[in-house]
Amino acid sequence: MRKTFDLKNKFERILITGGAGFIGCALVKKLIMETNAKIFNLDKLTYSSDLTFLKEFSEEQESRHILLKIDLCDSKSLEKAILDCKPDLIFNLAAESHVDRSIDSPDDFIFTNIIGTFNLLKSVLKYFRNLDSEKKEIFKLIHISTDEVFGSLDKDPNISFDEDSAYDPNSPYSASKASSDHLVKAWGNTYKLPVIVTNCSNNYGPWQFPEKLIPLTITNALNNKNIPIFGNGENIRDWLYVEDHINALLLVSEKGMIGKTYCIGAREEKTNKEIVENICEILDNLVPKNCSYKNLIKFVKDRPGHDFRYSINPSLIRKELGWEVKHSFKKSLESTIIWYLKNQEWCKKTLKKSGYNGERLGLIDLK
Repeated sequence: MRKTFDLKNKFERILITGGAGFIGCALVKKLIMETNAKIFNLDKLTYSSDLTFLKEFSEEQESRHILLKIDLCDSKSLEKAILDCKPDLIFNLAAESHVDRSIDSPDDFIFTNIIGTFNLLKSVLKYFRNLDSEKKEIFKLIHISTDEVFGSLDKDPNISFDEDSAYDPNSPYSASKASSDHLVKAWGNTYKLPVIVTNCSNNYGPWQFPEKLIPLTITNALNNKNIPIFGNGENIRDWLYVEDHINALLLVSEKGMIGKTYCIGAREEKTNKEIVENICEILDNLVPKNCSYKNLIKFVKDRPGHDFRYSINPSLIRKELGWEVKHSFKKSLESTIIWYLKNQEWCKKTLKKSGYNGERLGLIDLK
């Protein structure tokens, strides 16, 4: 008997924007497989989008997944889609999310993350105002954001980001996400739209597009390519397994308080150098060769404006909603590596489709 969440009987029609992205796919899969809800997956299908996961669905499950190829910047199509979907719950995951790409092409981030969110809020508010009182009572918009909006921390282990942290974004990506957060909160305060914002730390796991640190390291290592590490590799990130993040989002949708923010992190802080070396050590055991994969590590020119440390204090979501991390970093990293080992053909097809060959992004002339 499959497990079902309490939200099964509360939300019958769920809209997920960005449901063909890494985190979005994981959320769609969870909801399709463990609830009876109808899932509307609204995505503009960019270079990093992937729908291969649909093959895991049964015929009945697939019938409850409706794909809507729509760009949030297309306000008319977006408004019509929301009216047609009639959602009880919306997860907003649609976003451009790679810092290096935001350095090269900030326009895409401004349009999708700011204008797109603005269009979504306008359309959702119009839809919400016409709901009957019973539907209004249960409706929620969950806006998923990042810890990067809070800026950068030093090494002090006693200081972490939480729900009261001031916004201080340093990249075009984080600035665009900070803007989207402010818009969502403004629509909640001014128009009384029932919204909740979440800010998460770095996600990892299967199906992640191979431009992010963990899948890029695995892919380059297996293809005997240099493994790049920015600067001296001492920049620190808090790593959150994607399944733990999804469980947190489901709890927020079930029990979260309207108007609040919840910070989601695993308390697994690692330097970039540690991450890469851990991956190499695991590969040395799983796919040994004449010399260690660590020999492929190459320190490269640092990212412009590179934030030193991110750290999330998840005390509030643990205390109020009872969320806990269920996946250890060590085991989840190894299982992620094993998944990529078994799915190298997917990596090749995904990279070919996107036109991305693992080249360095985010390089600018600072003269």
